[in-house]
Amino acid sequence: MAALPQFHSRTGTLVTLSNDNRTAKRNHPTQEFNNGVILGADPLKDGQIFEVRIDKKVNSWSGSIEIGVTTCNPNNLNFPISATGFREGTWVMSGSSILKDGHSMIEEYGCDLDQLSENDQVGVMRTSQGVLHFFVNGIDQGCAATGIPPRVYPVIDMYGKCSQISIVDSTRRESNSATSVPVVSTNLMTNELANELANEFLAELSNQIANDLAASRELACNSNSDDDGNSNDRLRFHETCGTLVRLSNNRRTAERRRPMDEFNNGVVMTNRPLRDDELFEIRLDRLVDKWSGSIEVGITTHNPSNLEFPATMTNMRSGHQSGTIMMSGCGILTNGKGTRREYGHFNLDELTEGDRIGLIRKAGGCLHYYINGLDQGVASTTTPTQVWGVVDLYGMAVKVTIIDRQDPSYPNELSAPFPETRAITADVALRHFQGVSEDELAFEDESEKLMFNPQCGAHASVINGQRTAHRPNALDDFNNGVVLTSRTLRPSEVFEVRLDKMVDKWAGSIEIGLTTHSPGDLDFPSTMTNIRSGTWMMTGNGVMHNGTTVIDDYGQNLDRLKVGDRVGVVRKPDGTVHFSVNGIDQGVAASNVPDNVYGVIDLYGQAAQATIVSQSDFLSSPEMESSVFTETDDLRFHQLHGNNATILNNGKTAVRPNANGDFNDAIIVSSRPLRDHELFEVVIERMVERWSGSIEAGQMGSSVNCPQKRPSRKSPGFRVGVTLIKPEDLEFTHTMTDINYSTWMLSGSAIMKDGCAISTIRIAYPLDLDTVTVGTRIGMMRCSDGTLHYFLNGEDQGVACTDIPPDVYAVIDLYGQCAQVTITGGSSLLPSDNHLLTGETEFSLSSPGNSEVTHRFSNCCGKNIVIKNNGSSASRIRNFNHGVVFSSEPLKHDELFEVKVEQISKQWSGSMHIGLTTMAISDCTPVSQVPSLAEELTSKITWIVSGSEVKKCGVTIKENYAPSLERLEIGNRVGLRRCSDGTMHIYLNGEDLGIAASNIPKNVFAVIDLYGAVETVSIISSAACDSPGTPRSLPTDDSSGHQVDQDRDMCLPTINLPSFHGNHGKNICLSGGNITASRQSSYNQGIVVTSKALPRKKIFQVRIDKLNPKWSSSIIVGVLGFVPDRYNFPGTAISIKKSAVVIQGDSVFTSGNKIKERYGPNLDNLQVGHFVGVVVDDDNCLHLYVNGVDQGVAARDIPNSCYALVDVYGQCEQVTIVGDDVNNLPPLNSGDDREKADIDDVVKEKIGTKLCNESNILRNCEYQNLCSRLRTSLGLPDGYFDGQCNMCFCETCHKIRGDNLYHCRGDPPRDYAIPYGWCRFVLTPQNKAHSLNVYEKWHAAYHGACMESVRRILDNGDLLLPGDSTSSSSILIPQPQVFTEKSKPDSFGGCQISFSPTVRYAGSPEFSPKQRFVDPKTKKIYQARVAFQLWVKPGSYKVGPETIATSDRIDPHFNNNELEWATKERGSTMLYALLLKVE
Repeated sequence: MAALPQFHSRTGTLVTLSNDNRTAKRNHPTQEFNNGVILGADPLKDGQIFEVRIDKKVNSWSGSIEIGVTTCNPNNLNFPISATGFREGTWVMSGSSILKDGHSMIEEYGCDLDQLSENDQVGVMRTSQGVLHFFVNGIDQGCAATGIPPRVYPVIDMYGKCSQISIVDSTRRESNSATSVPVVSTNLMTNELANELANEFLAELSNQIANDLAASRELACNSNSDDDGNSNDRLRFHETCGTLVRLSNNRRTAERRRPMDEFNNGVVMTNRPLRDDELFEIRLDRLVDKWSGSIEVGITTHNPSNLEFPATMTNMRSGHQSGTIMMSGCGILTNGKGTRREYGHFNLDELTEGDRIGLIRKAGGCLHYYINGLDQGVASTTTPTQVWGVVDLYGMAVKVTIIDRQDPSYPNELSAPFPETRAITADVALRHFQGVSEDELAFEDESEKLMFNPQCGAHASVINGQRTAHRPNALDDFNNGVVLTSRTLRPSEVFEVRLDKMVDKWAGSIEIGLTTHSPGDLDFPSTMTNIRSGTWMMTGNGVMHNGTTVIDDYGQNLDRLKVGDRVGVVRKPDGTVHFSVNGIDQGVAASNVPDNVYGVIDLYGQAAQATIVSQSDFLSSPEMESSVFTETDDLRFHQLHGNNATILNNGKTAVRPNANGDFNDAIIVSSRPLRDHELFEVVIERMVERWSGSIEAGQMGSSVNCPQKRPSRKSPGFRVGVTLIKPEDLEFTHTMTDINYSTWMLSGSAIMKDGCAISTIRIAYPLDLDTVTVGTRIGMMRCSDGTLHYFLNGEDQGVACTDIPPDVYAVIDLYGQCAQVTITGGSSLLPSDNHLLTGETEFSLSSPGNSEVTHRFSNCCGKNIVIKNNGSSASRIRNFNHGVVFSSEPLKHDELFEVKVEQISKQWSGSMHIGLTTMAISDCTPVSQVPSLAEELTSKITWIVSGSEVKKCGVTIKENYAPSLERLEIGNRVGLRRCSDGTMHIYLNGEDLGIAASNIPKNVFAVIDLYGAVETVSIISSAACDSPGTPRSLPTDDSSGHQVDQDRDMCLPTINLPSFHGNHGKNICLSGGNITASRQSSYNQGIVVTSKALPRKKIFQVRIDKLNPKWSSSIIVGVLGFVPDRYNFPGTAISIKKSAVVIQGDSVFTSGNKIKERYGPNLDNLQVGHFVGVVVDDDNCLHLYVNGVDQGVAARDIPNSCYALVDVYGQCEQVTIVGDDVNNLPPLNSGDDREKADIDDVVKEKIGTKLCNESNILRNCEYQNLCSRLRTSLGLPDGYFDGQCNMCFCETCHKIRGDNLYHCRGDPPRDYAIPYGWCRFVLTPQNKAHSLNVYEKWHAAYHGACMESVRRILDNGDLLLPGDSTSSSSILIPQPQVFTEKSKPDSFGGCQISFSPTVRYAGSPEFSPKQRFVDPKTKKIYQARVAFQLWVKPGSYKVGPETIATSDRIDPHFNNNELEWATKERGSTMLYALLLKVE
């Protein structure tokens, strides 16, 4: 037998060959989808089938294997990225299409290759007659093409999902010219294959016979029936349908064509109206996973015979209130609008192939849906009498078939007349059997223990009587460890496993969850998070639904579990899912989860073995719900609490697990009443930035009811207090302020009783809970005199309220930002004279939250590092690199991480680097993820200080930041801190070197690179939970001064700085305490507004942080005249039709209508770093500010209460709120240094002013930067220029300043134009300028020049007369050859200099020729021109007409007869500035 064919050694760039060139795989298959082309080593012989087997597939992409033949020789082929990119004689089968040279020849041919699975085989053959055949699993798909050349090579493309293939053995098969069926050797046709083919043939034949019989019977009985009439024929699809629908199977099957290219236009309807109580049911035959959304099914009153079919049925509108009713996803739509958001127990988008969807319109008018025969309940109570069934083959749904009981393949369980009479399961029958007790029933349930199903992932196996699952080769592989339970979980049944074995080689760990897929039907993926339907998984500390993260920060991180830890999941009867860690409920993770779900674990990464543990302990046992809590001396939290709260740590810790998903329903109460003088103290351990507000605390008291009120101001913060209401009697409301009796609380700085702030209660208490941070300790105490005291970090804040009855419980509301608190050791009885808390008594209040714990290094470090002294020191033992170390935990706000240099080796250059990284570090992080240098940490955002430079992801963002770290010596201390304002500070020997970087996110790790000379460091800082203050290592001489600095630091968070509202455009992401808004995608949906109303005469302004030139237009600003809490923002601000005034470009809009044009500068021209803001004055007028400059009134009659609005639109992608004090901005116009018209609109300029203009308002003008690079390229000495008075006159800078185009100067006054469009570089003034009083008396004019003459003019200090230079082209003056007799000046013939009052004339090409300029920065090519601005002595020149022979008016302000001034007098002109223009 001939040897197997081989692949050619030359392949696509991502292909690796093995197995003697008979196996090929695509590298990085989950990251790249193409560049997987391979060819056969030899040309294809006639009748030879070149066949490959699909070994591996991935689910990341659409598309799959492609196969064909090509005339291209692989020895000299430039491989394309995919097979469809071949030209010059290439035939390829892609999906179910045949392409020649990349163009489609046959749209529908044979099996769809995209639907093949692993181990399926596909082949290609050229017959001796030149006919091309393709084979799928040995079955000839027929003639694909003819006229194939004799010398062709087989070509395979491992595209999309296909990641590995192998050549399989095939014999020669010669196609029969008459039947096109290849001759196959009988000795190669195994019995198994023959049986399989026979069964497929018989099944197809049976279905076809049944359909033909049914069709003939219907035709015989209803030959004269109308297609739309009320005939007795079986339901079929109407012949009129969507443009992409193809009907087959006697119109019982509908399929959407080109499913990988189109997702809509797939609407089909029944051929006749549905009868009352008639079941219309379809089966999903084919799905694709390219699109989102899936099938939609419903009814409509529209007759398909005269309907213009829409692209999707949800676009249909009808005069009838129920004209079209569709089930879409898990909701019901009526005439395209949602009428029920949650319906039934299934989501149509999650159904799989083979699932059935049905509906019945009952005789009473009710509409019911059925999923796989299960009644989902009433979808609509009133439906029209005459309705047609309608199916929308949308998105993933490609093919459906109408089924009924006449179909041989119809499921047996629906043999009853209607789906609602389905067979009762044994469990249901048992529960309805009379005489069986609930205890006996429980025993029966208990007898079926939960076990693992032996069918599992490729790398997993089930042992120990199906109670244990493990990955036998855990050190060789990290995935394919998915294991499901043997049966579905019952309501409230806990599926819990214990971790038995772990390995340290990999990252990640066990994942657990629920799935609707059964073990027998599931195509086990490499990891369960790849499943895109019916699956809920907890992975790390997040929750994923169908492979998409729905909760980022849910509960305890599963990646940090150890051997012996337990993790579980339970589905409650209400459809909610809870996960648990070591028996502790982590809170609600998902809702609306259907019945009949299997438990699933993924033994991923470190997790190597897990065992199902006993089910006797549920997450919440009845005993824990008892109203009696054992009263012990230790204060704890009661087990009764709000729905979103969880009690951990033996009752000492309370958390809101899903703190980023919910903000309320987290009230917690002490386990027993407080005794007199007993301090109840908690430390804040976790806060989130998503919400406004923080903790609330109080006490509940007397049962005397007061009228129910609501506070006029409901604090958004953490609330603490006391209550007289017992926990078992307390109705846990959404927030503490909703408790309307027997409760006293502190909310913000207001004392409230029963949810009301009343006159007898203090409104401004010294303690403000809205300003607390992580590590702050809050306490409360009822004294024997009936007073209530609050404590901040152990200090009594004084009497909060009086007449508090005894036996009150402490109560806390974990609201808004506050997510976790723990009772401290300071909760204890204190002396009755607690108001004298000084000295030793104050020391006794210290709690474990205040105890110092030394920082330590993580065990994850560079390969040349040794961690010593319990993680407190690190040494580099060899070479000069691979010395990266990390902190073991993320740094908290204002926490100093400091090290001391212990050892230095002078043989190396360079020194230690230090910074912060967002890379998640743990002791188990593989060393392979640690680079040789800290600067190479670019996969995650990292800030590093190296020498005196600050780098972000390896790119320098700041130079000369501080003294170079390369000068470190033994004993030097280096530290860093992530401050609460999001900035990174570096400390050297206790000295703060200032801000190194900003916009640092939370949860960053310290990173130190022991590079070069520094070989050993030790940690000298500690992790303390007390409130942030001066770092421990910083010397402080005055304790009082220290307290002042501490108080100042505590006020750093944006107390006076406004923030953005939590309701914003859907593409917006807020960060930095809601003061930075960035648009994440697209160009619109980026509206943000302030969280509070804009005060009068208070500027609100933002800085533009990021621009994307990909889009047009840019930032829009304005004000909103209504409360934005529940407003659904449109795509752009000018689409707001309610009360709103916005400024876009240079136009002003009110409620979407333009009211003003050419107002202020064009906002579309602003650059990164520019400031834009709005102010409403006392006259209710809106002003626009650009870079601190008031642009005047934009609109009037602004509402009294309005909110500042910013639309992060178009080019603008990120803005940050900046300080409200305009004076804090860099200095702008400074009085005497401005041009006359900039100061006052008068004819004559003030005496003593100078034409040195204000500093450039646009501090980062790209045009000015470009002109500056042009000036540098001319090689002009800096000594010629006065760098303080340069000015740009581009369109943007000009509009922002609001310059007049024309000014008046001199004695007598004479007009001149500003150099609009040019950039001015002011020259150093000559000494005689002041004595001649040129700034007051002389006129301003312009003189055009060429580039070559600039240096000579500057060297001479004055313009050159024609005879002053050997080169006639050294300066550009009017040339004789362009004069006409009519236009020749009177003084022509002498040596004179010409200039003009407008640069439009002096800077024209005749006087200032263009010269090529290559920008050294961007390498772009420009045309540049040069001119001079000069002073001219009055009376020394003559005024004449233009001499360039044009009939057009050159400058609208000047007559063409007065444009050219000329003088022969030396010393009558004085240079003022060099002008440059780049086009």
